[in-house]
Amino acid sequence: MTEKRRDFLKKVGLLSVGASVGSALNANNTISDSRTESSIPAKAGKQTVNILQTTDVHCQVHPHDELFWENNESVFRKTGGYAELATWVKAERKKHPNTFLIDTGDMFQGSELSVKTTGEAIVPILNALEYDLYIPGNWEVIYYKAAMQRLMGSLNAPKICTNMYHDLGEGKKGELIFQPYHIWHVAGIKIGFLSYTDPLVPIRQSPNYSKGIIYTHPEENLAHYIDVLRNQEQCAMVILLSHLGLSQQIHLSNQEFCKGVDYIFGGDTHERVRKPIQGKYAKVVEPGAFGSFVGKLEVDVEEGKIVSERYSLEEIKSNELTADAEVKALIEKHETPFGNDIYNVVGYSTLPLYRYFVIENTIDTMILDGLKWRMPDIDVVLSNGFRFCPPRVTRDKTGNVPITEGYIFDMLPVDSLIRRGEVTGEQIMKWLEKELNNVFAVNASERFGGWVIKFQGMKVKFKAYAPKGERVQEVLIGKKKLDPEKVYSICACERDGDPEDMLCRMKNVKNTRNTEFTLHEMMKAYLKNNSPVTPKPHKNAVALDAPETLLTQVWGVDYEFR
Repeated sequence: MTEKRRDFLKKVGLLSVGASVGSALNANNTISDSRTESSIPAKAGKQTVNILQTTDVHCQVHPHDELFWENNESVFRKTGGYAELATWVKAERKKHPNTFLIDTGDMFQGSELSVKTTGEAIVPILNALEYDLYIPGNWEVIYYKAAMQRLMGSLNAPKICTNMYHDLGEGKKGELIFQPYHIWHVAGIKIGFLSYTDPLVPIRQSPNYSKGIIYTHPEENLAHYIDVLRNQEQCAMVILLSHLGLSQQIHLSNQEFCKGVDYIFGGDTHERVRKPIQGKYAKVVEPGAFGSFVGKLEVDVEEGKIVSERYSLEEIKSNELTADAEVKALIEKHETPFGNDIYNVVGYSTLPLYRYFVIENTIDTMILDGLKWRMPDIDVVLSNGFRFCPPRVTRDKTGNVPITEGYIFDMLPVDSLIRRGEVTGEQIMKWLEKELNNVFAVNASERFGGWVIKFQGMKVKFKAYAPKGERVQEVLIGKKKLDPEKVYSICACERDGDPEDMLCRMKNVKNTRNTEFTLHEMMKAYLKNNSPVTPKPHKNAVALDAPETLLTQVWGVDYEFR
């Protein structure tokens, strides 16, 4: 060790008898912020440690309609809103001084306010809530790598991610972009946190968004960091913060290299886990989306040992909460310059708008109806199986559900160009099998985070739980059976960075070209000419072995979405 290095470590108090210098350094040889201001010394008697998690809020800053599945039907209530969440969190902190608030990603994508300000408007709102720890989600790269680093860096609390590296070119990995772990000293114990973001981001998102980043799979270094936290740092509890999706997180909990993790706090798939799912090595939870819920883990500590724990999913009932004045003022300040656009009504729906069912939804039906209206000569129009966008069911004085410009951004945050091309029937069949496997794969590790791809002009009957490659039972285009040799026209949105011959993850598409229309222009024109619309699902996709009201792709474990 050089004298300069030794003097520096003495100054920051890291070099002492019996202390490991390595334990204070992250993979980038920078000092890990392991002793936080919220550290509370051990006291006699039992203490409760309160760990709170939000995820996938997608910039939904206001209370909104939310869908619940109760007694086999949809029920809607008002939930969420950052100002209301702030009030709820303050009450929790008053009740439990040892409270730690975490967000596990997708903070900067999902609304017009975020797009108009490249995410900047969300930063002061998050800082006002005084989060204690963040991880990046799959959509944090929406404004590209440098913007992600700037936005995450503008947040006051520490950020961790154990599998995102700088790309030095030609596939060579550089240093980690964020610290690999964080340690919270509380109630006389240490709680260690690791973090993994979906390594499939370059495939699931437009490839250029994550250019300059290399993602690795958890099996490459998870066991190493568990060892660091358990044996070197002597953590009493290890929590893995994840943005992989519930199926992937359940799979991870059953892998031996996950041994030593107590909980996986998940995100990405917007699932609502009310009772922890017990894997072989870890318990798995996920707290819904849009700020509608907070996951709450209470841990009782006595004499430096964990003696009991309780988990619950807490609904943020906005109608029962007073908006926090500071956060409300921040939202108004940043939203006011764009208010005329955000709240401009561009059309109406006669039906509630939602996007929760795995197979078909009214939001996606409306988008597909608009695409087919704008592109009448196309055989099959496609829309990705997105999960973001809260429901909208509240009607105005017209008796219909108003659709604002802001809500179009909620549905389609990326205003991509509409792209067209040509494929054979055989290509469509192979693509359908691949996409259905992404949703319903027997092996949870093969499931992507999205739902069934949406389409119009084509009718498909399938078996969700049939073997891989054998799910599609019947395909009609128009009213005729799919011809493997015939060439069909298709259209979908352009993805930034995809090859010229790729469309909606379908490869080798011929005669591709961008149209003059963007998704937002298409939706506004469609609503202007057809409002009020009635986007009742057309049953273009029919599962022969699953209900049309299927609400989750997760199966084989004790879990129900409600």
